[in-house]
Amino acid sequence: MDDIQEILSDYFKSWNEGFISKNGDRIRSYMSEKFVGYWAHSNIDKPDMYYHTYDLNNVLKKMDNAEKSFEVVSLTERKNGEEYLILGRETNLINGEAYTAQCMFVWRKEDNEWKLLREYIELER
Repeated sequence: MDDIQEILSDYFKSWNEGFISKNGDRIRSYMSEKFVGYWAHSNIDKPDMYYHTYDLNNVLKKMDNAEKSFEVVSLTERKNGEEYLILGRETNLINGEAYTAQCMFVWRKEDNEWKLLREYIELER
């Protein structure tokens, strides 16, 4: 379990580095080629879907003075430790304003590396 928590920490660290460099390559290296993400908030009826190939650099370019953090609420081992379902709260601090979201991540071992397979992000606002 320590291994997956270290991966989570490194993953969010790569986001914070990406906010500075505006380069998403390191973030994408954590994603499975089968990655599917869902992003939603209370003003939409259906989540937006995005895939491994989404324009991550464009997302990073839109975020100046940003920092991302994540607090694990629940970590469930599946498939004999080859997969984890992780629930938690993500906070994005953008220009001094906090944007929080409830998140669910599925991480899976692929070729002895942890890869983010799915994420669901529900903005709290």
